[in-house]
Amino acid sequence: MNLARRTAFVPAARLSAWLSRFTAAHGGQLALEDTDDGVSLRLRDGAVALLSPPWPDDGRPGRGANLLERIESLAAQERRLGIILVRRGGYGVGIAVGGKLVAHKVGTASSRSRGGDQAAAIVERAAAEAAKIFAGASFEYVAPGGDKQLIEAVLSASPLRIIASRPRLAALAVVDPKMAVLEKAAADFCSVRIQITEPPA
Repeated sequence: MNLARRTAFVPAARLSAWLSRFTAAHGGQLALEDTDDGVSLRLRDGAVALLSPPWPDDGRPGRGANLLERIESLAAQERRLGIILVRRGGYGVGIAVGGKLVAHKVGTASSRSRGGDQAAAIVERAAAEAAKIFAGASFEYVAPGGDKQLIEAVLSASPLRIIASRPRLAALAVVDPKMAVLEKAAADFCSVRIQITEPPA
């Protein structure tokens, strides 16, 4: 049996309303439990929503009367993120607070700059721009997205090795980073990640 799965990113301010609509659309709540992967919400029609906060509590746990309220409270806390998005078609780096960019740079690199090696050119340019954006800036988490190997190559570049040791958020899958992609990533990184499994047809 093939189950339909999708992922939604919901800001803390909209989470309560989103959950109310989702629960009503699936016949009501059947069970709610804390798991190693997040909070599992099972609905009466067989749908399941697995909610993961955007970051760990790190000594600042969310508050609330139940699991969902605590996730909402945790996600509402503002954390500063250092974003690095890299794909062969471009890069995007920035600092985000509360889902909004406060500093950013997006771009591409000509493969001719590294003897025809487009990946090496992107890594070099992304690392250089990230070093400029992150210089003197404080942030709590590295927030990566895109091509895993290229991300690791950027973070292993000498200007970023200290940054690479900081805690990381779960990586995002992104298309070639343009400004709109970077802006959406900033919002998604600060949102509750909800993995939805629809009920069997």
